[in-house]
Amino acid sequence: MARIKGVDIPNNKRIEIALTYIYGIGRSLSNKILDSVNVDKDKRAGDLSNDELNLIRDEVNKYTTEGDLRREVNMNIKTKMEINSYQGTRHKKGLPVRGQRTNRNARTRKGKGKVVANKKK
Repeated sequence: MARIKGVDIPNNKRIEIALTYIYGIGRSLSNKILDSVNVDKDKRAGDLSNDELNLIRDEVNKYTTEGDLRREVNMNIKTKMEINSYQGTRHKKGLPVRGQRTNRNARTRKGKGKVVANKKK
């Protein structure tokens, strides 16, 4: 298994897909990286030579990914919470942040439903 940015990318997948295992790299950025280093997108990750892997590593290092990106996102959320913006208060309360309804949905953010006593009449 090849390691890029501390992430083991799977050998049996095409390199275009395997790069998306790195946090912060999606399909479009993966294609852009492979185009800039002239590596075939249909090649399997296990079939890459060391030279090609080093070229890909150097290109990936030009972008904010993995730990740096996670840290940046978490700092942005903390900043919103500190300045008491609308999104920050929604984060604090554990409610949906981007305007979704909450009266009958949002179980992912709100958690398991709470039982209300004396509801049946």
